[in-house]
Amino acid sequence: MPTRRRRTEPPRVGESDSPSPAIRGFGGVRRWVDLPLSRHSTREWPRLLVSLAASIGLNAGIVSAAENRYLVDVPDYDWHFGCFGTATGNLMGYWDRHGFPNFYTGPTTGGIAPLHSFGSNSGIRSLWATRAGMDGRPSNQPGHVDDYYIDYESTRQDPYLTANRAPHSSDCLGDFIGLSQFRWTDLNGECAGNIDGYAFNFFDPSGVRRDNYQPTQADGTAIPDIQSGLREWTRFRGNEADTFSQLVEFNPDKTSPAGYTFEQLRAEIDAGYPVLLFMQGYGEFSRALGGYPKVNPIIHAMLAYGYFIDDTGTPYVRYRTSWATGDFELSPWTAESWTPSGELDLPLRGVIGYRPRPRIVEFRRSSGGWILRWHGPSSVLHDEEAQTDTSTHWYTVERADRLEAAEWRTVAGPVSSLETTLPDCCDGPVFFRLRLSGPAPGTTP
Repeated sequence: MPTRRRRTEPPRVGESDSPSPAIRGFGGVRRWVDLPLSRHSTREWPRLLVSLAASIGLNAGIVSAAENRYLVDVPDYDWHFGCFGTATGNLMGYWDRHGFPNFYTGPTTGGIAPLHSFGSNSGIRSLWATRAGMDGRPSNQPGHVDDYYIDYESTRQDPYLTANRAPHSSDCLGDFIGLSQFRWTDLNGECAGNIDGYAFNFFDPSGVRRDNYQPTQADGTAIPDIQSGLREWTRFRGNEADTFSQLVEFNPDKTSPAGYTFEQLRAEIDAGYPVLLFMQGYGEFSRALGGYPKVNPIIHAMLAYGYFIDDTGTPYVRYRTSWATGDFELSPWTAESWTPSGELDLPLRGVIGYRPRPRIVEFRRSSGGWILRWHGPSSVLHDEEAQTDTSTHWYTVERADRLEAAEWRTVAGPVSSLETTLPDCCDGPVFFRLRLSGPAPGTTP
């Protein structure tokens, strides 16, 4: 059985409740001397050499990067009541810091999602797993943990049923993605679930991409999975989003040539969007556990936010492990098992993509014009080789006299900020719309 961290256990020797000081280069948050080489198998040393070399700018004689890009300021939260909760917490914590300040509004760090979840930042865990008495929640108000969680991989009845009460209204990521909710007997014909700490995603077994997919039971009742749950949670926060999921190109279980490629992952990162990684053994769709013949198999979730291509053309993915292990985590884009921190040993089954949509939040008159503000994607992509930072999301404001007009005229932008000032104009009624585009002309990528 592959080993993996279970964050219900005490920290290991040498671990603490505070991250190591950050350094520039390769996005590092671990000091050179803190890199735990002893915890890595020898087959991981090429990856470690890549990350070490890049972190201190050594190329010749060790490795030369053709491309080395990553999104900046991506949270690195520690495992808390499920890897899929933690991974989606990293994802939404990222977007809270990059254009969607309403995604996290709790008391921790003044309502801005922090970059780690240790010490005084631990309240951010309510983003994916609410709990009575945690992060400003009243002590008599049950949350996700109180209603659904007993112990890691438990198959026992959910606590709210044992307590003979209704579950709380969904209010965190774990609630919306079905995390730890053991009440579905048939998840895509693969297993029953979800046992404690686990979630599920309905991939198309052929390998074809599914966009904004909502799985249902035979009677039409919606079944929450990761892809659909992220979209519903976003609506709960007052926004809209588009999601997709797809098995990867090298997954031997898919029934057609279709599959998500490294080029697609690179394009998604370059466009400013992190991607969830769904780790699962090939051909392993269920297992017997706790008296049940077919429950969730061993799986894990991580968040891809960058990539590295060496001068031989070998592609690597940079990711958050959901164990708060820092920035020195890369794996080659292959069907071999990925071994971050030497503890996972699972291959990549598929990916789940998430793109939040912009939303206008304010339109008011000011002296000589109008102030327009919006929430929207606002990522920055760092290129380690070129030593450049590029805004990946740009906005223009367009105007027309009629909603159904064939032509709209640009009146502001492009801007990478999330507000602009429009000049006073127009004797009659006019309509404005916001358009999101890629990097500004003359910038990369």
